[in-house]
Amino acid sequence: MSASYRQPGVVLSDRRFTVPLDHDAPTGETIELYAREVVASDQADQDLPWLVYLQGGPGFGANRFVGRQAWLGRALEEYRVLLLDQRGTGSSTPANRQTLPLRGGPREQADYLALFRADSIVRDCEAIRPAVTGGAPWTVLGQSFGGFCTTHYLSTAPEGLSTALITGGLPTLDGHADDVYRAAYPRIERKVAAHYARYPQDIERARRIAEHLLLNEPVLNGGYRLTVEAFQSLGILLGGGEGSHRLHYLLENAFVRTAQGAALSDAFQEEVQSLLSYAGHPLYALVHEACYGQGERPTAWSAERVRADFPQFDAAKSLAGDGPVLFTGESVHPWTFDCDPALRPLRETADLLAERADWPVLYDPARLAVNEVPVAAAVYHDDMYVDTDHALSTARTIRGLRTYVTNEFEHDGVRAGGPRVLDRLLSLARDEA
Repeated sequence: MSASYRQPGVVLSDRRFTVPLDHDAPTGETIELYAREVVASDQADQDLPWLVYLQGGPGFGANRFVGRQAWLGRALEEYRVLLLDQRGTGSSTPANRQTLPLRGGPREQADYLALFRADSIVRDCEAIRPAVTGGAPWTVLGQSFGGFCTTHYLSTAPEGLSTALITGGLPTLDGHADDVYRAAYPRIERKVAAHYARYPQDIERARRIAEHLLLNEPVLNGGYRLTVEAFQSLGILLGGGEGSHRLHYLLENAFVRTAQGAALSDAFQEEVQSLLSYAGHPLYALVHEACYGQGERPTAWSAERVRADFPQFDAAKSLAGDGPVLFTGESVHPWTFDCDPALRPLRETADLLAERADWPVLYDPARLAVNEVPVAAAVYHDDMYVDTDHALSTARTIRGLRTYVTNEFEHDGVRAGGPRVLDRLLSLARDEA
């Protein structure tokens, strides 16, 4: 029996489900899924259609909203919402450095984590849907990686969907991770250039910090080893609507004067550790590139290999001349596991996932071409995380998909402009239906 409680304007209920670890072995080991049911207080007794939300990531649990924040308020006008913690995240049998040793060594851990991609998440959704909706199809809202999952849903189990809504998450259907990163680095460079045009004083600030790190490489209070490459990865902020401003405020107070000379301030170090640590979402680092794996070609630390083709991101070379230090964006590297104490014990596991060459194919272009589910997708014109050209190419493949292309929002548009974005997608999907 689920526990129910209230917040302003909503009734919340905890839901727990048991599903197979491997859906191809349904009588084998099981894991637990957690989801939070949300309904408007004044509609709690009504028979409403269901909307299941698939969070971005991978590796993040569903949003912990208070009341009717962001897009949730608009959804609750007509839906009962299920905020699902995807397997391995939040309260759904977490996978991290503390729990994964229970599986055995790195090989056993890697085999386990290979079951934590979009294909397994969608089969989880189909396993729990009858218990939630009584068997009726539901609407899915997929943000970012949740959109990747939604595209897989349309490829493999469209009968479970009444409507599909995607925000910033139309994947390349057949591209390798290398293709993703070859498109990403120039896009990130444009974001950095825009940041420096807005805050030109940050050019010298970033150079000064990078020079300090090359000479000192400090270990932060929480044990994070702050290399210059790790510092550059703070560029992940530039993909959010307020990210450029947040990065600027972070850089402006990086140093303090001490008896031993200039040093990185405790405040700077504390915020950097909170931004760079994967302690709260280790699956993001572990299976990020695996989410692009299809067929027999390994991902083989794609972001690290492809970065070598873009020497302008080499901070040491930039500092040797007079060029700006470029930040990087959404990418995971071998050194990520060496720097982060939350990941360090899992480095060999990550190496084995990078070597894996037997990934199931995730998308079915032929089936998508005859899609009958109403689909609408928000495509953010200058999205740093998901390539716009890749997204629009996929949109053209999915029969009947309607796009909302906008430069009003960044990748986090479903949060920043949630009610309007969701309202627009619902309108587009219904026009198509």
